[in-house]
Formats: sequence, C-alpha cells, structure tokens
Amino acid sequence: MPILQVHNISQTFDNGEVLFQQLSCSMTRNRVGLVGHNGVGKSIFAAILSGEQKPSSGTVIFPKSCAVYRQQPSHLLSGKLSIAQFLGKDDVLKALKQVESGDCSAYWFDVIGEQWDFSMRLTQQLEEMGLPLDPDFPCAQLSGGQLARLQLWQLFESGVELLILDEPSNHLDAHAKQWLIESIQAFKGAILLISHDRLLLREMNEIWQLSGLGLQVFGGNYDAYIQQMRTEQQAVARQLVSVGKQQKKLAAQAQRNQEKAAQRAAKGDKLRKAGGQSKLLLDYKKDTATARASNRHKNEQLRQAHLNEKEQVLRARKEQVTRQKLYLSDNTSRLHQVVSILAGVLPFGRGQPITLQVYADDKIHLTGKNGCGKSTLLKTLLGELALQQGELHLNTSLYYLDQHFGAIEPGLSMLDNLIQQCEGMQESDARTLLAGIGFRRDRVFRLGAVLSGGEKMKLAMLIVSHQPEQPLLLLDEPDNHLDLDSKIMLAQALRNYRGGFILVSHDDDFANESGIQKQVTL
Repeated sequence: MPILQVHNISQTFDNGEVLFQQLSCSMTRNRVGLVGHNGVGKSIFAAILSGEQKPSSGTVIFPKSCAVYRQQPSHLLSGKLSIAQFLGKDDVLKALKQVESGDCSAYWFDVIGEQWDFSMRLTQQLEEMGLPLDPDFPCAQLSGGQLARLQLWQLFESGVELLILDEPSNHLDAHAKQWLIESIQAFKGAILLISHDRLLLREMNEIWQLSGLGLQVFGGNYDAYIQQMRTEQQAVARQLVSVGKQQKKLAAQAQRNQEKAAQRAAKGDKLRKAGGQSKLLLDYKKDTATARASNRHKNEQLRQAHLNEKEQVLRARKEQVTRQKLYLSDNTSRLHQVVSILAGVLPFGRGQPITLQVYADDKIHLTGKNGCGKSTLLKTLLGELALQQGELHLNTSLYYLDQHFGAIEPGLSMLDNLIQQCEGMQESDARTLLAGIGFRRDRVFRLGAVLSGGEKMKLAMLIVSHQPEQPLLLLDEPDNHLDLDSKIMLAQALRNYRGGFILVSHDDDFANESGIQKQVTL
C-alpha cells in the first residue's frame, strides 16, 4: 500500500506562470529524497503533498498523519516559550516538582501518568543534542542550529506516518548532523527529505528529481542516482550526435535532389526550345516532375521537423543532466603570510586563545560545534569585532561571502554589480564575462534582488576573481541554500581559485571538493 499517491497535479500562479504540471507518483519506499534546482518548486510540491496547499489541479491521497519541518524562520525566535513549553511537557515537569516537594494531590499523579522518569530522559536528550540542560531556557535565546535540533526532535517523537523534512541540516554542525542521521535511521515512519546534503541523501533508498521536464524517479540512494544520471548524460550525448548526423545527411540529400531537379528542368527547357518532342508530352513530364518534387520536399520538411523536435527534447534533457561549470580568472597569488593571530581571544564563543597563521594560497576548512565562534572569527578578521586580547595582523584584502551572498547589491543589475565592484571593468568586458556564466542579452539587467541563490553565487564568484588583487575569501556557509548542482559548481570554482580562503561549512563533501588543504577546529 503506497504511503502517498499523487495523480496529475499541476501548479499555476495567478499570473498564468506554470510551475509544474501533470505530476504523478506513488511513495512506496520509506526513505525518499527530493532533489532539483532552486526555484523549480520543491517546497511548494512538498506543501501540496502535506496537504497544507491545494494544487491548481489534480489529486493527492494523503497518509493518516503527516508533519513538516521547514527551514524558514520560526515564530519561536520572537516568542516567550521555554524548551519545556515548546515540547508541551511543562505541565509534566511542574507535576514532578510538586510531588518531589511533598504535594501528593491526585491531580499531579494524573498529569504524570507513566512519565516518572521524564525529567531524567529530557536532561539526557538535551545533553545529547547539545542544548541547554535547563528546560525553562527560552527558545528565543537558542542559536539557529539549536532551534533546528529542538524542532526536529519534537517531530521525530511525534510518531506520524509521514515526516517531510525541508533542508533539515542547514545550520547543523557535524555532531548535530550525525544526530540527525541517527534519528532518521531510527524513525519508524516514512520520510520525504528535501535536501542538497549528500550525506543525508545517502540515507535514502529512492530519489525523486523535480525539473522543468517533470518528476523522475531513481531507485537507490544519492550515489546510485548520480551514477544513473551519468549514464543518461552519456546516452543523451550519443543521441544528440546521431540526430546531428541524420540532419546533415538529410540536408545533403535535399541538396542533391534539388540539383538533379534543376538538371532535369534545364534538359526539358532545351528539348522544348529544340521542338523535337510534343508540347503535350513535355508539359506532362514537367507536371509529373513538379508533383514528385513537391512530395519529396514535403517529406523532407516532415523528416527535418521530426529531427528538430527530437533535438529540442534531447537538448532540454541534456540541460537537466549536465552540470554547468564556472570558469574564473586565473590570477596568480603571492606565497606569503597574509593573516596572523597570536594568542587571540574571541569576544564570543571559544574562550581559549587562538594562534593561527594563514598564507595567501591556503585553503582552510574552519570547523567546530555550533556556537564555538567560527562566524565570530570571520567577523573579527573583517574588523566588525575586536579581539578581547592578543594580536591580529592582516596583510591582504578580504572578500566575505555568506549563505545569502550579501555582497550582491539588491538594487543594482547584474551588469552594474559587476562593473561597480570590479575596478576598471568596461561594460563590453562585463557583458562577455556574464555571457560566459549563462547571462546573455537582457538577462544582464536582472536586479540582484530577484536572483536565485545559485545565480548570486555565480555573480559573486565572478566579481571575486576579477579584483585587482586576489583577496582572501571568508566563506561563511556559502553552500547552505544552494541546490546540488550549484554546490558542485561552487566547489569546483573554489578548487580552481588561485587565492586562498577560510571556509565554514558543515558539508564535508562540499569542503573536500573545494580543495581544502588543512582543517582548523575551534
């Protein structure tokens, strides 16, 4: 019996724009990963599957119970709920305290029920998740990673039949991500995971890919999905070559037929002028030849139209299965020390002194648990914060990229962002560079405010690589909201970057693909 069934659902916006159409699928496996480019409609698709949103057309057969985790900002950040109140267990904890103080009212015993060890279990679970051990601690004072863990724990304890997780690993450190993986493995219900995190996708046993061409199902986990995509990519490439050969062959044959028809027409004209044959016979031959040529031309047009249509379908599929590459300026960095911290104490997070030496071409992965001071260290290097004690020496320009690519000015076009942030950049050169990463003609006038995460990333890396001096990049979880293809593209760009960087990321696959040379743990 399928956990979830979808029949021909479509989603159309009020302005007539079609997000997706005629999607059908059945969820028969307990662990399914949903992948696709940013903006393709994964979150809306998930909202329809959970019953929170109705599709424009089509039907969904839902499970008995379903819960959803989203990465959007929580109301908990602005509320006054404590951890215990959020979990709905503050009354149990209060009852336990009353009984411990000597109050033997039957009411408190009814509230406690069989949960006499709840206080101990809650403390143990909070410790395992790296959360404050005080159940009265305000949720609004939790970090983003801590709040995510709290919400996820509540969902895993809910016992629903289907759990939809939308980017659950964002903001989670390595320890918390391992906890998430173990929780996914232990959960008895079904899970639909929307994620770009390969570590989590490897825990799935089926992958759904949502694209402009529809929904495609791949058996196996992420690694099996990638292998199937590579096989399909090779097959599409071979088919495109075959179609190209057929088109050339058809064009050559059409050219030969035209030449032969012209030769026959010239011969008929010559006979007509010579007067050696009947005019009626010559007219008959001419009409017959014209009819044959017309039929042949129609057949050629039909075959050409068929091949063109087949080519368009194959190219559309090739665009879905082939990853883009981001080529950056190949500036040469200088091999000298550019950052030096001697016995520095950060204003927040880690309390022990830090000593760190960074050279111009160093590629460093900065790791540590949530709240240990990784972002604080980057902000200290930027000069936004000051060391409490110790020495900091900088001998380089810096370029900061966060998960929202805030360096892109939202009110400026892509073209103006590039020209204004790259000294000496001419408009013609800027247009050529933007065309190289897929933005041609009027697309260069799109404002920064409407760009997707992947588009901002490509523009930001283009700006970075065309600075007068190769800056040291400070990368604060730049992969957090990128789809898989954009993640891989950014990792390749960072690997090829001739300057150095300090990268904060909880995705080890992404960090390793970025060419990191050493790891610094706070």
